[in-house]
Amino acid sequence: MTDRASFGAETTADEVIEGIDLSGKVALVTGASGGLGAETARALAGAGAAVTLAARDVSKAEQVAEQIRAATPGAGLEVMGLELHRPESVRHFARRWLARHPRLSLLVNNAGVMACPLARTDEGWEMQLATNHLGHFLLTGLLLPALRAGAPARVVNVSSAGHRFGPVDFDDPHFERRPYDKWVAYGQAKTANVLHAVELDRRLREHGVRAFAIHPGAIVTELGRHLGQDDVATLQSRAPSGGYEWKSVAAGAATQVYAATAPELEGMGGLYLEDCRVAGRRRSERDVRGYMPWAVDRCAAERLWALSETTLGEEFPG
Repeated sequence: MTDRASFGAETTADEVIEGIDLSGKVALVTGASGGLGAETARALAGAGAAVTLAARDVSKAEQVAEQIRAATPGAGLEVMGLELHRPESVRHFARRWLARHPRLSLLVNNAGVMACPLARTDEGWEMQLATNHLGHFLLTGLLLPALRAGAPARVVNVSSAGHRFGPVDFDDPHFERRPYDKWVAYGQAKTANVLHAVELDRRLREHGVRAFAIHPGAIVTELGRHLGQDDVATLQSRAPSGGYEWKSVAAGAATQVYAATAPELEGMGGLYLEDCRVAGRRRSERDVRGYMPWAVDRCAAERLWALSETTLGEEFPG
């Protein structure tokens, strides 16, 4: 058996979940058509959980499900379509899902977009904030009854070290007045993922629902499909001292699987994790590891919750 105290950057999802029995647990993973989402779904299903693979590309997610079934005969899997940037799609998904599932124990908000050119939803929302945060905020809020019923339950928001590119700009979150910078927009959305986990945990911990945000590491997946050579150079120039330590997909998914299942995290929440361990505060903007203080600021977390409710026109008191 793997020594759990030795987990680190090279630990894989299989090592994290070794010896953990998720039989009877219901899990939902967004962005499960490939990359980290597919690997997370595979690991959870392999441990006995019934897993919903939510994805924009249903056909690709079906292929992932078939691969998991081949590796884990009898795995409880279903595939459902979900477009996080479209609130009507999120609401439709939640209604269908709740009609079949009264309980949810593991929600992994994994899907996202990274550093895309300026794009807006039909509502006029900036696409990265809409997809990475608002869609997951709405989905999580709509699934709160099932999460309470499935307690002890965990919500895992896949953030990024890219949150250091900037805090949430509450005066102009959708770049209506300031010039659009795709990296600043990405940083804002990833900061929002952490703040969401902080406030969600504060509101739901008494109900047995805990929330975490994680940095998976630097992994080559379809998340970077919008990046050209100039973008990669820009990213490297903004890298912390020491640069990036590139991971395999198996190692990249490990921290979110750890956050969702690790027994040593029982009774904990509202934390930022990386390399399969709880991270501390970044000492400077050039440090390789740790979180920026704006990402865990409780006042900002509460303010973002209120802004998200106003934007979506729906309240989630917790």
